[in-house]
Amino acid sequence: MTEPAITVRGLSKRYHLGAINRHTLGDEISYLYHRLRGHNAADHMGTVHADVTRPNSASTFWALKDVSFEIDAGEIIGIMGGNGAGKSTLLKILSRITEPTAGEAFINGRIGSLLEVGTGFHPDLTGRENIYMNGTILGMKRAEINLRFDEIVEFSEIGKFLDTPVKRYSSGMYVRLAFAVAAHLESEILLIDEVLAVGDAKFQQKCIGKMRDVAKTGRTILYVSHNLPSLRALCPRSILLTKGQATGPILTDEALHHYIGFEKEGLRAQWISPHPPDQRQGFAAAFLRQDGRLATVLSITRPFEIGLILTPRAADDPSLVTLQILNEEGIIIHHTSDLYEDERAFFWRTGHRLLSVPAHALAPGRYSITPRLFHPQQGLLDNPMGALICDIAADGPVFAKYPPAIWKGVTGPGLFGWQCVKELTLPETVS
Repeated sequence: MTEPAITVRGLSKRYHLGAINRHTLGDEISYLYHRLRGHNAADHMGTVHADVTRPNSASTFWALKDVSFEIDAGEIIGIMGGNGAGKSTLLKILSRITEPTAGEAFINGRIGSLLEVGTGFHPDLTGRENIYMNGTILGMKRAEINLRFDEIVEFSEIGKFLDTPVKRYSSGMYVRLAFAVAAHLESEILLIDEVLAVGDAKFQQKCIGKMRDVAKTGRTILYVSHNLPSLRALCPRSILLTKGQATGPILTDEALHHYIGFEKEGLRAQWISPHPPDQRQGFAAAFLRQDGRLATVLSITRPFEIGLILTPRAADDPSLVTLQILNEEGIIIHHTSDLYEDERAFFWRTGHRLLSVPAHALAPGRYSITPRLFHPQQGLLDNPMGALICDIAADGPVFAKYPPAIWKGVTGPGLFGWQCVKELTLPETVS
């Protein structure tokens, strides 16, 4: 039986908010002492595994909690989850950039990482020098790097700037070269974080094609992205991270349904926060309403409303609210914010929110609705994924003759106004 490329067992990572490294100098000395003696330092600094199950204190944050999985050689595995779910922490531990608090990870092969803009390159070295430096770190000889050098430069499309220090590169140029190096040098495992979003659409498609080619050679890829269509297209299986806990690897479609809120409980016309309103600052509830009543099946021919009720403290404080609507494929088909209701570029408001959705705005189908609440000083306060789930029903007379399958796309058929005119000429000038 072939040995897995990656084996993770009980991996946990704890951070002490406001603290750097260990609590005291004594803790740091004790930690280094046990490490130098070849011991698992966590075993000598308290029962770490028991701490994982305790309620979190105000100063403790668990980025990962008892994560376990296996990945076979040659697999392309997606990693999905909301902001702060632990995706980047997991990749940094697997890359040996960050050390886990508890658990272990076994890596069978050399790792090439593309985790964030700036990782792995020395800013004062040129692009050419960084290519050779990265290859040397992976254990390659200069002759081996020479064989792939032209491919790397051609793929990155930055040959003109190859002898320029990378600190003068734009973020897009940096990512182009970093991906080209990671994909072409001899690493058996490739870890890629969200950095591809920095590149333009054409280069992103080029990278996705390269990752498919890399996987066919038997190399293993872990791909983190918020671009759900690219995860579905590239990764047969995925790991879903939620508040540091992992599910999977499971089929990517199944992971997507959990991620965007299409769980087995089905439709949801109202969502109520599980936390008492006086103990938190965020959303207290959300609801869908059509014709004055809660509804999970909404007629396409009539408008409906989305209500967002904030906790008392949040309603009194200035805030910014955004809303995302996702279809069953995990595609964000609409993203709106209350800032668009004002001529100023950015405006913090107070109070609850009520959104009006016109008739024929959405095509027939099932949708997940996620609100997000931001505070001017505290940042993101609340983000209940898939808080509301509804069906848009095709019950209008137009659908009696033309069934919903006829209507393609993500908007309803009434988006544009049609006119029939006897004469139509080109405008005189082109702006």
